[in-house]
Amino acid sequence: MTFLYKTGLNIKTMALFGVIWFVSGCYSFKGISIPDNVSTFFVVNTETRASALPASFPLSFSENLKNKIRNESRLKYTETDPDLEFIPIVQEFRVVPIAPKPGETAAINRLELTIEIECINHKNEKENWKQNFKHFADFSSSENLLTVQDQLLKVISEQLLEDIFNRSFTNW
Repeated sequence: MTFLYKTGLNIKTMALFGVIWFVSGCYSFKGISIPDNVSTFFVVNTETRASALPASFPLSFSENLKNKIRNESRLKYTETDPDLEFIPIVQEFRVVPIAPKPGETAAINRLELTIEIECINHKNEKENWKQNFKHFADFSSSENLLTVQDQLLKVISEQLLEDIFNRSFTNW
């Protein structure tokens, strides 16, 4: 008590700091909003409607989406009777020249990826949604797409997964 008196802190102030410290340990500032009656999810294998997409991408995207939801929410993955069902479809995979330089070639190319996500809420049909998510990554025209493609897709996928998660669980 002598310490509290000498420092000018009183019991009420210390109690307030204690409550703030306790609550901050219990509350996640991520802002995730999942109804209590929703506890499971399922991710359909990613379909593709885009040409020239690497064959391994659809499966890895589905797995990454499962892991993102599993690791960053309280939902459990299930293949039978899920509360939420995610249906990803790659709509577009293309390279676009974006920075012309003298002559006929571009200095920078852009790899663009568009994925449509349909989220079916089996607990509340009013919360169903479907949305396209698009991201890109730029690379030098002197680089061969095949040599940088995996790294570019990793960067793009991380951005897409974050947007999909935010749309699904933070009312973004």
